[in-house]
Amino acid sequence: MSVEITTGPPEVRVPASTEATDTVATAEAVLSKRTGAPVRLADAEDLGGSDRSVVLRVRIAESPFELPRTVVVKHYGQCPREARSDPFAHEAASCQLTTALPPEARVGPELIAHDAAERLLVLEDLGRGSTLADVLFADDPRVAERALLAWARALGRLHSTTAGCEEDFDALMRRLGAKTWTDPVADDIVRSVAELPDLLAQILNVVTSAEVVQRLTTAAELLRASRYRAFSPSDICPDNSLVTGSGVRFLDFEWGCVRDVALDAAYLQYPFPSSWCSYALPENLAGSMLSTWRSEIAEVWPELDDDEVLMPRLFNAQLLWVWVSTWWFLPRTGEKDRPIDLHMPSPRRSTALVDRWRHLRSDAEAAGMADIAEFAGRLVDALVDRFGAGALHLQPYPAFRTEQAR
Repeated sequence: MSVEITTGPPEVRVPASTEATDTVATAEAVLSKRTGAPVRLADAEDLGGSDRSVVLRVRIAESPFELPRTVVVKHYGQCPREARSDPFAHEAASCQLTTALPPEARVGPELIAHDAAERLLVLEDLGRGSTLADVLFADDPRVAERALLAWARALGRLHSTTAGCEEDFDALMRRLGAKTWTDPVADDIVRSVAELPDLLAQILNVVTSAEVVQRLTTAAELLRASRYRAFSPSDICPDNSLVTGSGVRFLDFEWGCVRDVALDAAYLQYPFPSSWCSYALPENLAGSMLSTWRSEIAEVWPELDDDEVLMPRLFNAQLLWVWVSTWWFLPRTGEKDRPIDLHMPSPRRSTALVDRWRHLRSDAEAAGMADIAEFAGRLVDALVDRFGAGALHLQPYPAFRTEQAR
C-alpha cells in the first residue's frame, strides 16, 4: 500500500466515490452478520488502496457489542482470471494465521471479520503512526536506526512463531477457494533465471557464463521445501511497516506466503530490493539488523546462529534478490533510466542496480566465489558505461544524510 511520505500522520481524505459507499455498506453487513445485531459505521477515511482494493478507516458508530472504536476495512474487487494467485485469499489466510498467534507475538493487524463471498476484510486499526518509510525520510538518524532494528526484530519474531506453518497456511488457502498458491517472488525468480541472460547480452553486452547460471540454479533451491520455512508477508517494504510504541507491525499481506526465511533475511541486507524505497544504509547497520533477526530465530533454528550454516544460504538469497531485481528494473532498449517509482522519491534504476551488484561483488569475494565476483564486476562496469558515472553513487536514506554531512 503506497502512502504519502510525510513526517507526521497521513492526511485525512474523505472518499466520495460509490466504491467507498459500497464498501461501508458491505462492511456493515459483514459485521452485523458476525455479531448477530446491527452495526453502523461512519466517518470513512480513504487510506489509499490500489487498483485491486478499496481501503478505509471507519468509526464504529453503533454496535450492541464491544468493538474497537475504529477499524480498517479492505474490500477487494474480483480477481482477474489471468492472475497467478488471488490477493484476497492470500491476505485473508495470512491474517487468520497471524491472528491465531498469542497477542504478544503478533506483528500484524488482528483479523476481526471477513467474508469470502464479499471479498472483504475487517482489520484492527493500528493507528496513525509513522511507517518505516516516514522515519527513513525524516531527519533523525537515531530514530531511524532504532526503527530498522525493530523491523528486523519483528521479522525474526514472525519467523520464529510461524515456523513449520505451511500445512496450516495450505488449509486456510483451500478454505478460501484457492486450489494452489504461489510466492510471486519465487515465480519471478524462476522467470528471471531464464530470461535475464538474454537481456544482459542485448542491453549491456555482458555474457552470462555457464558457471554463473549453475550458481543461480543452485541458489534457486531456496525456493523449494526446506526446514527453514516460515510465514512471510512477502511485501515487507518500509511503507508496509508501521512503527508503533510496541515495535514494528507489518501491513498488507496481499502476497503473504510461506517461504525460506533466508529470502526475508537477505531482503534487509541490500536493502528492500523490490521497493521504491531503496537507498543506502550506514556502514555496519545491515549487519546489526541481521544480528537482531538471528537473535529472534535462534531458539527455533539454533544452527542458523552458526555462520557456516547461515551465510551460504544468505548469500544465495542475496544473489537471487539482485538477479530478480535486475530483471525487474533494468531499463530495456528504448526505455529511459527513470526512478524506480515515478511518484515516490526513488533512486534511478541504474543507480540502485549498480549499488546492489557492487555489494554482491564484495560479498562474493568474501565468500570465495570468484566467478560471481568477476561477473558482478563486469556488470557494474557495463551499467556505468551504459548509464553514466552518476550511477556510481547511491545516496543514503535522508535520515542518515544529515549524520553523514556532520
